[in-house]
Amino acid sequence: MEGIDQTNLPRHVAIIMDGNGRWASKNALRRVVGHKRGAQAVRSAVRTCRELGIQYLTLFAFSVENWNRPADEVEALMALLEDYLSAEVEDLKEKGIRLATIGDIDALSCGVRHRLAETMRETEQGRSMVLTLALSYGSRDEIVETVRSIIDAVTAGTLCSEDITKETFSNHLYTKNMPDPDLLIRTSGEYRLSNFLLWQSAYAELYFTPVLWPDFTRENLLDAIRDYQCRERRFGLTSDQLTEK
Repeated sequence: MEGIDQTNLPRHVAIIMDGNGRWASKNALRRVVGHKRGAQAVRSAVRTCRELGIQYLTLFAFSVENWNRPADEVEALMALLEDYLSAEVEDLKEKGIRLATIGDIDALSCGVRHRLAETMRETEQGRSMVLTLALSYGSRDEIVETVRSIIDAVTAGTLCSEDITKETFSNHLYTKNMPDPDLLIRTSGEYRLSNFLLWQSAYAELYFTPVLWPDFTRENLLDAIRDYQCRERRFGLTSDQLTEK
């Protein structure tokens, strides 16, 4: 792919897919149409990341705050998720993509939970990429649950309080089986994380674009990767120290 350094790819890309509703309003369409068009952008992003060789892709699909939206919109989103999983499972299997989820999955409808379980089972042998959907997800809730989990472990005597480290904390998060994101992309021109992967994004490179999610194309994603590859990731060191390594 033109302009992409295959030796300097982010291992984990996370995306806040924002702007479906505004896209619909801009085009004088119902919000649900914006969500349907957004599903097409999801397909493009997944396939592009798979082709690039990116190992982990995490998509913020439905937040805990989204439950406060109108009931008919929430219902439409759940139906759209079921349809997406049904339509994509064979392609995921063919491309070796394993589906995973993070969030309060028990809060989802029975139909969605069943379809998620089936899709994860059918794709569990995928080794090329892990596609994680953040559903009914909120990072503050995740952090609270992590604290409770650690307290329970200390109370049970399986963990000593003096042994609690940053690594211990990370290993109790929903994302314990994946690396922290290297690149976090947000569409639609908003400049905030909106309660998404707050702990995990401490050293992520942030990329904001005014493009609304339904209009986010393969080339837009490649632009974000190119921008990432122009950055110097120092992790607290100086540029000279990086050069000396």
